[in-house]
Amino acid sequence: MNSKDTPQGGSNYTVAHHIVDCLLRHGVREVFGQSLPSAFHLAARRMGIRQVAYRTENAGATMADGFARIAGRIGVVTAQNGPAATLLVPGLAEAFKASVPILALVQEVPRRDTDRNAFQEFDHQALFNSCAKWVRRIDTPARVADYVDMAITQATTGRCGPVVLMLPADLLLEPAEATAIRQAEMGHFPLDRSQPADAEIEAAAALLAQAERPLVIAGGGVHLSGACAALGALQETAALPVATTVMGKGAVSESHPLTLGVVGYFMGRNSATRYMRKLVEQADVVLLVGNRTNQNGTDSWTLLPKDARLLHIDVDGTEIGRNYEAIRLCGDAKLTLEAITKALSAGDLSRRKTGRSSLEAEIAEARKAHLREAQEVIASSASPMRPERVMTEIDARLGSDAIVVADASYSSIWVTNFIRAKRAGMRFITPRGLAGIGWGLPLAIGAKTAAPEAPVVCVAGDGGFAHVWAELETARRMDIDLTMVLLNNGVLGYQKHAETHRFGEYTDACDFTEVDHAAVARACGWEATRVHEVEALAEALDRGIGQGRHFIEAMIDPAAFPPITYMDTD
Repeated sequence: MNSKDTPQGGSNYTVAHHIVDCLLRHGVREVFGQSLPSAFHLAARRMGIRQVAYRTENAGATMADGFARIAGRIGVVTAQNGPAATLLVPGLAEAFKASVPILALVQEVPRRDTDRNAFQEFDHQALFNSCAKWVRRIDTPARVADYVDMAITQATTGRCGPVVLMLPADLLLEPAEATAIRQAEMGHFPLDRSQPADAEIEAAAALLAQAERPLVIAGGGVHLSGACAALGALQETAALPVATTVMGKGAVSESHPLTLGVVGYFMGRNSATRYMRKLVEQADVVLLVGNRTNQNGTDSWTLLPKDARLLHIDVDGTEIGRNYEAIRLCGDAKLTLEAITKALSAGDLSRRKTGRSSLEAEIAEARKAHLREAQEVIASSASPMRPERVMTEIDARLGSDAIVVADASYSSIWVTNFIRAKRAGMRFITPRGLAGIGWGLPLAIGAKTAAPEAPVVCVAGDGGFAHVWAELETARRMDIDLTMVLLNNGVLGYQKHAETHRFGEYTDACDFTEVDHAAVARACGWEATRVHEVEALAEALDRGIGQGRHFIEAMIDPAAFPPITYMDTD
């Protein structure tokens, strides 16, 4: 199929066809959408774009998010005007906060019916202004290629994020107009890379080389930039200890002797990094990379030492200095890390090399202390099961090529602490932009669509999973294979425990009635089992990981809660 931006086939080649050709030029081969805009989807099917048909729009936007994070290409989602469009908002808001590029194509009422209270007419411009980088409506066939390119450029350059193109239903059926041929492909990200000035790079390298106790804390921007190899080279070249945020997990191997693990708001009892805390609190120079310094990543802004010198790499200059004054290194994470490593290699690294063995020993001892403390829960054979043991069983069966997806709330904390990143670049997908529950399964469907050969394991709680039961049918209908591990404790765990901790009681919404989730999954065509004991869990995981669609409902202890620092009583 010719993907040039020029009408093909005369009057039979419509604006809908032209939009599809533009998307093909930008590398789009999958679109997450229901039936509308119908003219677009019918043209896309004929021209080679696969439609991944979600059941609910909020899940569809999240699928596009998961796809983009794994593919390194823009995710595309479609929706009808009105109520369907409003349901895109949560997913786009997550992508906006997490800096993930998504293009939302939203059908509009016919242009002649604008502002006449047409069926399901709504002010979409106002709706999306708070959750998208850029929102426009195409009103003339002559500007189709211009607007598609502007949208994708806005989404994939600078700080990435979602954009919205509104498409009047009548416009899609009009004949396309001949325009100048565009050839550029801009659907990958980051589209444009930049780095700080040489003098800034040299100053940062000198500060790191001479620091007594330096530390790197890598955020999700490392993954978005494709900077894992660059970060690993810096870690090894300069013998720098590296910690990550939740979204940065997997940026470095957690078996590397200089890796701390994930730091932030859950460094209490049994946390994988509880005994790493002094390495953070005693740091004299901290390099932040693609890190928003948000509340969770800084344990409510208490974790980073007040007297440390901070260096901050971020593509968005407004994030630098938002919560901590820092030496500004505004630019792409990959290029900036490579430049700092090059500058360090040309200088004196004797201090870094001399201190490496003692630093590695300190990290190794902290890991051993964690294992000693957590042994009771990670080796527990109790029924209901401990979630730490469930994670340990999953971890033992994952290779470095696996993609692990976790829902928000407790699920992401269990995964973060007890499933290891086995290599630099191993992907852990969590909705930590806004951290809405229910996004685990849609993220996993999107991730699997982007990487069909990779084993994908999704961990979610029963509270969040109830938001998206219907997407089990989507996975079957779209022939998307993954393993779903549902942690069923019968309660809205985080809410119940947080309310009890703060108020001494909890609200009525926290306890659920009995639901056989495995039966729901079987009804949707999944192989599904409910397990109460570790032996049965192990057997189910052996059958399920990387092999078809498997749903494992793990009955866990409702009294188990993660090592959240503010709720820690030890």
